[in-house]
Amino acid sequence: MQILLRVKILFAFWLGLKASVLAQPTYDFVVAQDGSGDFKTVQEAIHAIPDFRKQATHIFIKNGTYKEKLTLAPSKTNVKFIGEDVTKTILTYDDYASKKNRFGEEKGTTGSTSFYIFGDDFSAENITFENSSGPVGQAVAVRVDGDRVQFKDCRFLGYQDTLYPHGEKSRQYYKDCYIEGTVDFIFGWSTAVFENCTIFCKDGSGYVTAASTLEETQHGFVFINCKITGDAPANTYYLGRPWRPYAKTIFINCFLDKHIRPEGWHNWNKPDAEKTAFYAEYNSTGPGAPGKRVSWSHKLTEKQVKELTPHKILAGTDQWVPHF
Repeated sequence: MQILLRVKILFAFWLGLKASVLAQPTYDFVVAQDGSGDFKTVQEAIHAIPDFRKQATHIFIKNGTYKEKLTLAPSKTNVKFIGEDVTKTILTYDDYASKKNRFGEEKGTTGSTSFYIFGDDFSAENITFENSSGPVGQAVAVRVDGDRVQFKDCRFLGYQDTLYPHGEKSRQYYKDCYIEGTVDFIFGWSTAVFENCTIFCKDGSGYVTAASTLEETQHGFVFINCKITGDAPANTYYLGRPWRPYAKTIFINCFLDKHIRPEGWHNWNKPDAEKTAFYAEYNSTGPGAPGKRVSWSHKLTEKQVKELTPHKILAGTDQWVPHF
């Protein structure tokens, strides 16, 4: 009986060990500042990826503050970044729009970007993306041009123009992310869905979004089950203003804190944009929920909201389904 019991215990231990080994994730490259990985910098790992690889390339980034101005080229497709810890794996740089380049020219908004994402099918988990230049005007943490790009459990830190969904035909999905800033800190042309995200308006006053959606693009920015919070005073932030005439931004089932102004939206001193922009809400809650919204904004119906799921918004002709 004792021998049989020992055999059972050893067998159970072997099964557990085997399951543990099988459950361990595998990575193509590991980035570690201390030299314990394949590369010490993130950009070195990006350069090592074969161009237009059909299979996914998984890059594990160990904890550390990586001060690098990063570019994921269009030829670097299907790349996956996985951070060790979202608060300790930090990709950062400190350029800003009015900063001069070596020729004495201002870098501009796009030139201020810390991380350019041009490759399609990029995804990231557990990583902080930052522009650390501070409150010095436009300073982008991440500019996204690639299609079918997604982020989960990531942080985007900055002040003005933190996150730039730039690609006109780009579809992007943000789940369980944290995004902070002041003026127009989520802005651009892309179709982007933010689900279960925390949008943090920093002390001061500003605008959460500045969409520049094209007229022919069906959807711009859509926030679903998000928390729009911050440490700004009451009635100091608008939900959005139209960078371009056909800006589209929607908030569905979102909590809006006291800093959201009662009128909700601003026309950027462009009266004509009131006729073309599409700004809407559904079932907003919290102190900043609808009360005296501008007359040119919309309240969605339950029927309309049923058509605004992440899959339906992002599907496109290829029927893309985000995997997070």
